[in-house]
Amino acid sequence: MKLSDVLIKPVISEKVNKATEKFNRFYFIVDKKANKLEIKKAVEDFYGVSVAEVNTMVMPGKNKTRFTKAGFISGRKPSFKKAVVTLAEGETIDLYANI
Repeated sequence: MKLSDVLIKPVISEKVNKATEKFNRFYFIVDKKANKLEIKKAVEDFYGVSVAEVNTMVMPGKNKTRFTKAGFISGRKPSFKKAVVTLAEGETIDLYANI
């Protein structure tokens, strides 16, 4: 798998920002077939930082229902894989620099 296909997007939320400030952890949505070694190499190459630890989890898809004029529409959100990347001491990633 190419390293450019491993990282899909960073997760940005209030909960993630607290974890970033307190524990120096960054969250990414990654390809479901990527393993921890590929994720570590991709983050180190793209952001130029040293990674101390990588934890992964597969988030299950959820059923979603909404009411419209035509009635109830039922669907399913896709499942995805999330990676929690802990950086080494003194390292940081500026996710807002490229916006």
